[in-house]
Amino acid sequence: MNELVQRLTEEQPVQASLRPAATMENFKAAIDRGYVHILFPGTKGGTELGVELDPEASDLSSADFAAGTGEVSVVGDLVLDYVKVRLHARIDLPGLEGLGRLEVLEDEVLEEGPLDDEEAAS
Repeated sequence: MNELVQRLTEEQPVQASLRPAATMENFKAAIDRGYVHILFPGTKGGTELGVELDPEASDLSSADFAAGTGEVSVVGDLVLDYVKVRLHARIDLPGLEGLGRLEVLEDEVLEEGPLDDEEAAS
């Protein structure tokens, strides 16, 4: 497993990454779409991961989006550097920040990256 994946398995600060602005309205819209971006700012330049939410594993029950209070627990699977992982993040609504980590789902590395030009041409 590579260094970035290993580093992100440790719980650390995270932020909801939202465009065009980090607002409660934009975060709620991302949750409603079932796809969020979470930023791990503690890595070189920050690492932003987009993840499709697992509605069974995520917990929105303590969130009051209208008042901007409470917290959400977002969980979803993705592939990072050819490693299958599950993102776990608790986001406090007032600041759209919290703690998060990755859980490695498979130690095996998936098939290596994109085809080179010669392979792509055939």
